[in-house]
Amino acid sequence: MEYATNGFINSRQLLERLIAFNTVSRDSNLKLIDFVRRTLADAGIASRLVFNDEGTKANLFASVGPDGQPGIMLSGHTDVVPVDGQQWSCDPFALTERDGLLHGRGSADMKGFIACALRAMLLSARISLATPLWLCLSYDEEVGCIGVRRMISLLADEGMRPRLCIVGEPTSMKVAIGHKGKTALTANCVGRGGHTAMAPNALNALHLACDFVAVLRRHQRELAANGPFDRDFDIPYTTIHAARIRGGIAPNIVPERSAVEFEIRNIASHDCTGLLAALEDEAGKMAASVKNGFPEAEISLQTTNSYPGLDTKPGHPAVAFVKSLVKRNDSFKVAFGTEGGLFDARLDAPVVICGPGSMEQGHKADEFVSINQIGRCDAMMDALVERLRKGV
Repeated sequence: MEYATNGFINSRQLLERLIAFNTVSRDSNLKLIDFVRRTLADAGIASRLVFNDEGTKANLFASVGPDGQPGIMLSGHTDVVPVDGQQWSCDPFALTERDGLLHGRGSADMKGFIACALRAMLLSARISLATPLWLCLSYDEEVGCIGVRRMISLLADEGMRPRLCIVGEPTSMKVAIGHKGKTALTANCVGRGGHTAMAPNALNALHLACDFVAVLRRHQRELAANGPFDRDFDIPYTTIHAARIRGGIAPNIVPERSAVEFEIRNIASHDCTGLLAALEDEAGKMAASVKNGFPEAEISLQTTNSYPGLDTKPGHPAVAFVKSLVKRNDSFKVAFGTEGGLFDARLDAPVVICGPGSMEQGHKADEFVSINQIGRCDAMMDALVERLRKGV
């Protein structure tokens, strides 16, 4: 069944409006959220907002259909990555159409999906659904899946567990059933400062940091060689990546403090508790080995952010359901993280990732989603609305 959109704004027009809001993670998303809230309200759909501590950002939750029943959730993040230093050939915060492609920051990641999801909500408001359709929009996904946690806590407290959560990250409308988890950490290294003319009398914190990076690299080699493995990923093992070393004041001062920022991206089946314990143990031993001469020596690990991986089983009925919507029989796992692991872990909800566009275009200059992909996402939403009308 196809639903006419006469009198409704369509997905392309919605995407144009959404891209016009500069929702880079460092800035507020409230103007976009207010637009969505008002658009829903004009169709008779109430929504709830869950704010950050400062009141500068908000999640949005809305529902169409019968109350008191678990719904099918459409989940998307409203924040986008910065455009600083990128060479765009068009205004990143204005939709530009060229050769069947819709350019703009967030067009693929992931305002294209949000536009289609919002259209689906508006269409659903005109008919009677037997199963509810839920919309969940979040903030600060790009900086560690931060904002959605408050929304998930609210849903958990109220006993609202979705029957299925479709996270609309760009998968070229293929059905994705998994991604790796991530833990971001900092190794804080403390040595003893001094004049470089007498460097042996000091303890160089940068040297401690580099020694710790060598430990990370050794563990990475062991993981690559011995696993555990998940062959559904292009890189089928847990990875450890040293991203930045901070420390030092001037070339003639032995650094007293240094920090190594690193991350672990684990396959969902790999519990990293043992790996983290091993890194803590080795950091402690490295500091202990020099404490006789430098009792202040220390290497301490601090977790700055983490989110779980996702591993929805390919035979789960939710996977078959989404496959039927997009008319595909295959599934895969994505390299990037999503909020899906949090929905799975906190709400025990089945999660499938499926949305328009490709992450090959995400985070880049002249980011785009194709008109064809938006059309295919609209077709998925139409099929979903029809299923909800009949009752899932």
